Amino acid sequence: MTEQTDYVPPRIWTWDSENGGAFAAINRPVSGATHDKELPVGKHPFQLYSLATPNGVKVTIMFEELLAAGYTGAEYDAWIIRISDGDQFGSGFVEVNPNSKIPALMDRSGPEPIRIFESGSILVHLAEKFGAFLPKDGAARAETLSWLFWQMGSAPFLGGGFGHFYAYAPTKMEYPINRYAMEAKRQLDVLDKQLGRHQFIAGSEYSIADMAIWPWYGQLHTENLYSAGEFLDTGSYRNLVRWAEEVKARPAVQRGRMVNRATGPEEFQLHERHDASDFETKTQDKLVAGE
Repeated sequence: MTEQTDYVPPRIWTWDSENGGAFAAINRPVSGATHDKELPVGKHPFQLYSLATPNGVKVTIMFEELLAAGYTGAEYDAWIIRISDGDQFGSGFVEVNPNSKIPALMDRSGPEPIRIFESGSILVHLAEKFGAFLPKDGAARAETLSWLFWQMGSAPFLGGGFGHFYAYAPTKMEYPINRYAMEAKRQLDVLDKQLGRHQFIAGSEYSIADMAIWPWYGQLHTENLYSAGEFLDTGSYRNLVRWAEEVKARPAVQRGRMVNRATGPEEFQLHERHDASDFETKTQDKLVAGE
């Protein structure tokens, strides 16, 4: 291992706002709004405020899958929250999610608006509301929820751990990259073995577990998330590769991953979504090919 300068933590930590990194300009050790800004409200029962990061993509996939399955009550407006600009610290967003993280959802389908934050909570809320993509009881429900919460607990090691130190930290450091690469590969192995026994994550049926896990671990391979596919040798996890490509081929997934996207080729970006016709201006055959 290469020699690195030892760091001695101070007795009491203090914030150094100039401490580098891709998100140094917006990260801070306190919560709450930094500025007044109301959120827009569209015409549909569900108002989503998000960005097409893996956590945001989970929810837009869910909405598009519900609509594809015929649940017309799942129509939604999706408004982009540009986290690099600090939109998540606007007063309106903080009212919906005091944790200032995307995605955040307002369910206005009932007599009183309901706020839901945390992507896993949003998936469960929608699945229970429409009776779709989550078994109602028994072992199948328990298995689906177990894998959903596996993702919620595991992905921070992939994103905030491996992804941060591999792609976003101001300097490359051998120890944290190796530490989190080891954990990321262990998680890939967990999924690969599970998918060697089942078509989908929680069994034979496509579910919110797949919608939660694919944007992180499926895209790690299919979209070379963090430009790390070769480094982590994702192609060697054959069962995961089979599942990742199968989920990616679903039309609702193709649409969902476009919504609130602000990076990459322009034809894959749909900054806001207010109607199914919004997709018509995009080149669907290029989306399928992943070009």
